[in-house]
Amino acid sequence: MFAVNALLPRICCCFFGDDGGDAIPMATMQPVMLDSSKVGLECVILKSGRRLCGAGAALANAPLVQNKSYFEVKIQCAGTWGVGLATEQCPLDKVPLGNDTMNWVLRSDGNVCHDGEVLYTACPKPDEGDVVSCTYDHIELNFFLNGKSLQCPVNGVRGRVFPVFYVGDGAILDVAFKDFSFPAPDSFDEIMFEQNIL
Repeated sequence: MFAVNALLPRICCCFFGDDGGDAIPMATMQPVMLDSSKVGLECVILKSGRRLCGAGAALANAPLVQNKSYFEVKIQCAGTWGVGLATEQCPLDKVPLGNDTMNWVLRSDGNVCHDGEVLYTACPKPDEGDVVSCTYDHIELNFFLNGKSLQCPVNGVRGRVFPVFYVGDGAILDVAFKDFSFPAPDSFDEIMFEQNIL
C-alpha cells in the first residue's frame, strides 16, 4: 500500500497537473537556442542565443530527436551564410559548410551542399531580409524561402543531428526555434528537448 501511495501523486500529475513537487515546470526548462559551447572561435552569439555574427558556425543546443522538426533563420545582414543540419563532429571554424560528410546546408549562394557536392541550386536565391526555414522528419531535410518550398529535398542525413548556422563576410543571422515568422508545414513543430517529448 505504501508504494501505491508514494506513486499516486506522480501518476496524477500526468493527468491532473499536480506535479507532486518533483516535476520541472515548463517555464523553467531551458529553451532551444544557439549553443555557446558548440560554436566556432570567431563567432559571436547575441540576443539570448538567437543571433549569430562574426565568422564560423554554431549548433543549436538540442538535437533533432522528434519525428518532425521545424526552425527558421532571418538573414538580417547579407554576406556569407548557411543553414541546415550537422553532427556534433562538424568542424565549426571551417566555413562554408557543406564540404564534408558531417553537414547538409543551404548556402548564401543558393546552393544546397553536402560532402563537397552541390545537390541543388535554389531558385530564387535567399537575400537580406528573407526568412529561410528548415523541416526535418528523419527522412528528408527541406528548405523554404519566406514560407514557400524551394523544392530541394535532401535525403541521406545520418546520425544525431543539430540545426547548424554559419556566417562570414559581415553576415548576421537571427534564428527562431519558436514564435515563427511563417507557419510550420502540417504536422511539423518547434524543436523539443528529448525529455519534453515524453
